[in-house]
Amino acid sequence: MRHYDCGDPDQRAVGLREAAYAVRRGELVVLPTDTVYGIGADAFTPGAVAALLAAKGRGRDMPVPVLVGSRQVLDALVGTLPASAKALVDVLWPGALTIVARHTPALAWDLGDAQGTVAVRMPADLLALDLLKETGPMAVSSANRSGLPPATTCANAQAQLGESVAVYLDGGPTTTSVPSTIVDVTGPAPVLLRRGWISEERLREIVPDLVAGP
Repeated sequence: MRHYDCGDPDQRAVGLREAAYAVRRGELVVLPTDTVYGIGADAFTPGAVAALLAAKGRGRDMPVPVLVGSRQVLDALVGTLPASAKALVDVLWPGALTIVARHTPALAWDLGDAQGTVAVRMPADLLALDLLKETGPMAVSSANRSGLPPATTCANAQAQLGESVAVYLDGGPTTTSVPSTIVDVTGPAPVLLRRGWISEERLREIVPDLVAGP
């Protein structure tokens, strides 16, 4: 287990390199995002995703979301998006919006019992984006044990996840403990699945036909 203070430029450079190596080896890393800290793994290594779920104490019935570093990667993962999804992404990415879309059928991954869908977002955090540029798409969930509050500091993530994680990237405290907003774009109209950092009112400014979920 290695910890890097990414407020120091030298440690940041080394930490990014070591985290990218760890992801390629199928190991777990902790990284900051623009919402809370996340625990991440290579999205295309089923054993790594299984290790992530085990570290959190979480079952396959809650599939792991995916973080991407660019719109081009999103297009490769989900193919053609509906107009409403494109509008949301155009305005709110990078940022605290997660969209649930149908993924390209040929993708060889196992994120849990997702039934052909993927929850994906592009975070507005430079450290996270720099890592994603090195690794490609990462399966990333909040860096906490299931049932406990999400970690807003690297120290809190480390206290919960310990030796199950190979590399901890410490970007300082996050500015919020509020998770991303989740919108399902797999149906005829976008559906708000989880209220989060982006308000329902803001979403409706972009997609007036938004359906409020449970």
